[in-house]
Amino acid sequence: MADADFEQRRPLKGQITKAEVRAVSLYALRLGDDSIVWDIGAGSGSIAVEAAFIAHRGRVYAIERDPASLPLLEANIRRWGGGNLQAVPGEAPTALAALPDPDCVFIGGSGGRLVEIVECCLRRLNPGGALAANFAAPERAMELRRQLAEAAMETELSMVSAARGREMPDGALRLESLNPVFIVAGRRAERPGGGPAEPAAEAGAR
Repeated sequence: MADADFEQRRPLKGQITKAEVRAVSLYALRLGDDSIVWDIGAGSGSIAVEAAFIAHRGRVYAIERDPASLPLLEANIRRWGGGNLQAVPGEAPTALAALPDPDCVFIGGSGGRLVEIVECCLRRLNPGGALAANFAAPERAMELRRQLAEAAMETELSMVSAARGREMPDGALRLESLNPVFIVAGRRAERPGGGPAEPAAEAGAR
């Protein structure tokens, strides 16, 4: 979907996960058509909306703590939601307690509680599940990658650096760079033989 398809905060219009980054982030989540998805720090809901299109037989929960963002999130759900997408007001990890265990978790914002949120997600993540998060700062991306690796997750780190064409007054086209984004992804392995995997902390990961 185009960025302009979503209701966004004004006057900071454009402060959403850009389409180029959404594409890579959604790929990193390994979504299935029946996945249970948590989008933590959902903002205006751009990731949650597109995840719900893919997981059309599953369920997507968009968790958001900011009162200024909730009306935008709810407006985008009303416009684009297909009945499998639900806004969850509140702050993670407390707001996650009543949700079903996820197959996929995306973290777009943590309110400074990233380590605590990730620990909660790793306790709840289903066997074979995936977790992905976006960062502007490489240091924070490396911190999460280290946390996932210590939990015996298969980890990946990518940087998305894209540019969009902008027409100049004389009709020529120039490329306008978008801010680079670091994407960290982790996947929980299945136990050999197809049985459920043990939680990483109980499997002797540390």
